[in-house]
Amino acid sequence: MLVSKNLYRKSSKTQKIRCEICSNYCRIAENSVGICRQHKNINGELFDLSYGIVSSISPDPIEKKPLNHFLPGTFTYSIGGFGCNMTCLYCQNYIISHEYEKFREGIKIQPETIVENALKYNCKSISWTYNEPTIHLPFNMKTSLIAKSKNLKVIYVSNGYMSSESLGEILNFVDAFNIDLKSMSPKFYKKLCGADLDVVLDNLKRIYDSKKHLEITNLIINGYNDSVEEIELLCDFVADELSADVPLHFSRAFPYYKMRNITPTDEEILFEAQKIAYKKGIKNVYLGNI
Repeated sequence: MLVSKNLYRKSSKTQKIRCEICSNYCRIAENSVGICRQHKNINGELFDLSYGIVSSISPDPIEKKPLNHFLPGTFTYSIGGFGCNMTCLYCQNYIISHEYEKFREGIKIQPETIVENALKYNCKSISWTYNEPTIHLPFNMKTSLIAKSKNLKVIYVSNGYMSSESLGEILNFVDAFNIDLKSMSPKFYKKLCGADLDVVLDNLKRIYDSKKHLEITNLIINGYNDSVEEIELLCDFVADELSADVPLHFSRAFPYYKMRNITPTDEEILFEAQKIAYKKGIKNVYLGNI
């Protein structure tokens, strides 16, 4: 499907397209794709190759997203796709984010069918989750608008690496976010994720200022982002730049993808992180994967 022309720009000099869906701002040559491998330059136009193709669909408890303060006790209809706009070496969902071509084909489904399924299973919302939803913006926007017409809420579980342009559109149809704040170290983001920390922090502030529901998840990895100093920095950002009312989830990492040499996160570190967050004034702190 052709991507909205609001989200890419042509260059008459280089014949490349500048994709503006995420903050990678990929410059894509003719017959090539960007970092996420979902958008292709075909005859000078940007096409979404994965429109209507998903990796997984399932009703889930909303707390599994995790969202503990948005429609608690309800089910959400979860939809995941393929690909990602980050290159996290420890990706916990790498099979659908980075190595999906080695596995099975996707599920073809129309936006109307997703909404029908959500209503069939008595879900109160739909969730774009499992992989990074921003890279599927044309598909999830259309589906979400249909869902909202049926009084379903819309949730984004995201790495927060949207472009400024796409976040403006996303805020028009998303009701709640869980954003993965991976670290407070620019070096961590650059080396392990291929991304820019400042973009994520700016987007978090913009989401919070929009009055949308926001919760944050931090995956703690032994030896990488588990120091007291870094956890304190993250808690200070949440409490001072956002609000102490924003729920914070600390989650346990396991050896996956290109970081199979790490050990599962020590549970004691998660309990210590929770104590630090409470001392910093954060009101709602949760632990995951323990």
